[in-house]
Amino acid sequence: MRAAGEIAKRGGNAAFFVGWRFADAGRSRRERSARASGATAGITKEELNACVLFWPAMTDQVVHSAVQPFSARAALPWAVGLGVYALLLIVGPWLLGDPDSYSHIEVGRWIIAHGTLPESDPFSFSKHGAPWITFEWLSEIVYAGAYALSGWPGVVVVAAAAIALAFGLFTFFLLRELSPALTLLMVIAAVILLAPHMLARPHVLVLPVMVIWAATLVRCMDRGGPPPYWALPLLVLWTNLHGSVVLALGLIGPAVLEALLREERSEWPRVLLRWLPFSALALAASCLTPHGPEPLLMPLTTLGLGSALAWIGEWRPQDFSHVGGFELLLLAGIFALARGVTLPVVRALVVIGLLHFALAQVRNADLLAMLAPLYLAAPLGRTFGGRITDDAEGASRGLNLAAFGVLIAMSGAALARDIRPAPVITPQAAVAQADLAKAGRVLNDYSFGGYLIFAGIPTFIDGRGELYGGPFIDRYNRALALVDLADFLKLLDEYDIGATLLAPRTPAVAMLDRLPQWQRVYSDDVAVVHKRRDTAQR
Repeated sequence: MRAAGEIAKRGGNAAFFVGWRFADAGRSRRERSARASGATAGITKEELNACVLFWPAMTDQVVHSAVQPFSARAALPWAVGLGVYALLLIVGPWLLGDPDSYSHIEVGRWIIAHGTLPESDPFSFSKHGAPWITFEWLSEIVYAGAYALSGWPGVVVVAAAAIALAFGLFTFFLLRELSPALTLLMVIAAVILLAPHMLARPHVLVLPVMVIWAATLVRCMDRGGPPPYWALPLLVLWTNLHGSVVLALGLIGPAVLEALLREERSEWPRVLLRWLPFSALALAASCLTPHGPEPLLMPLTTLGLGSALAWIGEWRPQDFSHVGGFELLLLAGIFALARGVTLPVVRALVVIGLLHFALAQVRNADLLAMLAPLYLAAPLGRTFGGRITDDAEGASRGLNLAAFGVLIAMSGAALARDIRPAPVITPQAAVAQADLAKAGRVLNDYSFGGYLIFAGIPTFIDGRGELYGGPFIDRYNRALALVDLADFLKLLDEYDIGATLLAPRTPAVAMLDRLPQWQRVYSDDVAVVHKRRDTAQR
């Protein structure tokens, strides 16, 4: 024992000698040689063996104490988030390309001005006073506040920040199961799918909440953990930001089903009893809105528009008449499955369901982009090689401070720009030149409804499909397309239309040019205005 202790002690001296050799690397070879000769004098064979034993621990200590290793895993979420943020700020007007951005801001301003939520329609003349609730009231207040503080640049910054945060979190959660390279491929695919729907509307504000909620449930599935009660407050936020909270409730089902399949049948009652209280509380949290549980029914109301959805671009099925990003990514996914990727049955059902929604309506490509990779991460990690253990996973304080500095600088630069919504949805000149505010009832193009609400002019139709209903939307579109000419003429008289504000390529524009009781009073590349010749008398 005494001999062993002596060997360890002198072996430690030998290990110190090796460490000293590393630290002394900058000195002259002659000086190092002389010191080495003196230091090694009297070292026995046993001491050299001890030195070899101490070598791994010593070298690891020296390297880690001298240089903190760079972690791509810690930096990648920041890099993705800031990259997406910068890209969206550069293409800022792209985020303002939807007419609903106008109407959401005006609804938010109405709520702030009145100190309450509307229970009937105050913005149209065709449905004025009809029952209507705004199930996205919190998002509308956020956008209205951003507009009041910083104008349209503020709206762009808020929407871009929400999207960037969602992608940063998305990257972080994928890195728990996948390598950085495979994670980056997933992120690129998600950006391509989500790009057409990156708009300053309520759905982008709920994206970070959706990613956290889904990733938390997937984590329970991957690890067989208990229900995540801590995440329930997310549903309260979700249900007041956007009317899609029913999706959050639906995502609980796969977690419960996979938990059941993991256990023997004798354990199923225990599993159900564990998840039942969580599911009940999730449903209760989703009903914590000023309108109670009514927002839960909004998706069903929208889908109930039936054939009228075909007139609205984002609700149409995917178009495969030309090659696009969706088709290319779909083919790539089929190719990956052909490489031997094995999915658990529940994950396969989830992905199939998301794919069905994305094929049925263009706007549901968002769900496929942000949710499917989370459910596929663990199986893909097992097939193609998952995460590599990293000794420095946590982001350093310096990295966080630098990222926040870049974020603030980019936001400041964006707020200083002059950003405005797309001209194609902004008939500002037509409204001003034709004095439509005093023209009586205006039959407007669907894409101009948001601007008219924003300008304080009652609309015939706008983006609130749940208010107008399927038959009304279908009749409106058929009339303007002159599918039923007689009904178009009837509609003009039935609603006592005094002026029309339509896109130049609308078939009804050519018909109005030929009707003797109508006169074209203004036209440009954005809009054409007709007025009744007897408007003044009326």
